[in-house]
Amino acid sequence: MKVGVFDSGIGGLTVVKAITEVLKGAEIFYIADTLFAPYGEKSKEQILKHSFDIANYLIKNHNIDALVVACNTATSAAIKELREKFKDLIVIGTEPGIKPAILKTKTKNIGVLATPATLNGEKYKDLVSALSKDSQINVYETACAGLMNQIEAGKIFHPETHSMLTNWLEPMKNNGVDTIVLGCTHYPLISEVIKDIMGVNIELIETGEAIARRLDDLCSNKVHSNSDFKIEVFYTGKIKKDMINMILNDWIDGGKISIKDKNE
Repeated sequence: MKVGVFDSGIGGLTVVKAITEVLKGAEIFYIADTLFAPYGEKSKEQILKHSFDIANYLIKNHNIDALVVACNTATSAAIKELREKFKDLIVIGTEPGIKPAILKTKTKNIGVLATPATLNGEKYKDLVSALSKDSQINVYETACAGLMNQIEAGKIFHPETHSMLTNWLEPMKNNGVDTIVLGCTHYPLISEVIKDIMGVNIELIETGEAIARRLDDLCSNKVHSNSDFKIEVFYTGKIKKDMINMILNDWIDGGKISIKDKNE
């Protein structure tokens, strides 16, 4: 089973982790499109072009069976068009976990941390409108401009990152938010910082596991293997390789992992 995964940086590796736990023996080809990051500051047309280019690259060079858009912003901008253009390819997107948050919350107060592009996207607005209509919940949204850059730079536990998060999270805390949707695949990497500010009992909703289960369902006709997985990480611009190694070595046991410049 060959799976292509892409994001604007290292955030989508949180999805890769979930896939390795569900889809045994998979070959995963991951694109960190760091030259074009962050996606949240780009137009729909720009994101669409890059999404097509990445999909074509993964099909031509790695003969992938499935494509996972491990980015909320890219999903909002390009998932419909990707499915229309690549009809023979399994294409799975990422969207904020509003539904599981509704099921988890006890106070009926939900927080959403996401990029400005995700929160302003029609797909997200339709999702919140449809799911909250009959649930009588309060949704407190925060556009976390600059947070992805902090994570990409390895400043997860940096005082500046803590200060940014405190400014965004304190209003949620004061409004009784007990469940927070991590609306960007980068944000699970700062879970500990969020818990430090909100308290350890805060429920954090990420989407990697749901994506992995969906991929497994759609690939049910593929032969699953009990062999070790193989992960190839490609990057298009500057990247902190030590961050990739930290993430993969902390989370993933066994298998073969390589990190390469996509243009080499």
